[in-house]
Amino acid sequence: MNTSIATLLDGKGRALHAVPVTVTVFEAVEAMNRHRIGAMLVMDGARLAGIFTERDVLTRVIAASLDPKTTPVSKVMSADVITIAPEATVQQVMDIFAEKRCRHLPVIQNDKLVGLISIGDVSRWVANAHRAEAESLRQYIAGGLST
Repeated sequence: MNTSIATLLDGKGRALHAVPVTVTVFEAVEAMNRHRIGAMLVMDGARLAGIFTERDVLTRVIAASLDPKTTPVSKVMSADVITIAPEATVQQVMDIFAEKRCRHLPVIQNDKLVGLISIGDVSRWVANAHRAEAESLRQYIAGGLST
């Protein structure tokens, strides 16, 4: 659990999906559907302005009876985004996900957006780590590994 988030980013890739602050909710949702993602980074030029998630659509757009085709994404995004450094560990990120009840964390290095880690990314990494550990133990018990 001391593995760095940079390691997870190297494994999954660092492709980012973002929209400018000027798009409508409808356009942001179209992009999310096109990329099959649950969150879209919202950028003001090169600066991270916020994050817009499926949950934002439900609670800030639909529940508020706003028109997605005329509502700017900047009006309903989460602007106070929690970010992490690439050096953050998997355990630290898991703690943030649990404590803050969020599912996506932008990764910032030297004031530059370098990636996005989701709860799914972390879950996959943990499951793979446990599988590898179990296989190693099976091999050890079967005499396949030397001490």
